[in-house]
Amino acid sequence: MDFTETIKIIPAAVIGLTVHEFAHAYTAYRLGDTTAKDEGRVTLNPLKHIDWLGFFLIIMAGFGWAKPVSFNPDNLKKRHRDEILISIAGPLSNFALALLFFLIARGLYFTTFFNSTETGLAIINLLGLWGVINLGLFVFNLIPLPPLDGSHVYLTYLKDINPRLMTHLYTYGTGALLFVILAENKFHLNILHLSDMISSLTSTILRLLAFNG
Repeated sequence: MDFTETIKIIPAAVIGLTVHEFAHAYTAYRLGDTTAKDEGRVTLNPLKHIDWLGFFLIIMAGFGWAKPVSFNPDNLKKRHRDEILISIAGPLSNFALALLFFLIARGLYFTTFFNSTETGLAIINLLGLWGVINLGLFVFNLIPLPPLDGSHVYLTYLKDINPRLMTHLYTYGTGALLFVILAENKFHLNILHLSDMISSLTSTILRLLAFNG
């Protein structure tokens, strides 16, 4: 990836990761737990949320993460349900961001300046790229492998049924995930088929938004 492409990606990565973690923190707060708020995570300040390894990976490999948001399940009224809601709030915020970027791009596409000038088309393409990046964060974080959000849909129950197994999944899940990401990037493999899913989802959204007229 050249320097120009990296510069284009950085704003989307910062916005996407920040809003993602804010959504976790705010949802936990609304559901009765103040842990994230007490730690200063109910904020849109990127410095409170960015994990530099995860940020580096999203720039280099297209997928990454931010600092996880802490919450205390004992403070939740309906623990299993609320843990799942807190977990999916992050990916859903990225999906909403992607739609927002695509909608702005669509609106600009149907104005004379933006669809007929090099600068205008460049801005539209940049917004489209930011939309795709946030779709990538949406899909990536739904992978059911710790520490990603998709794993919490079952881990919230597993820790009651088999806490030892849950501990093992957390212990080895992060390493396995990192290995797969680096292997895909280094050897051009398609283990998780994330690119296919993101491409299909992007095409569907653009078709529904009638980008072709």
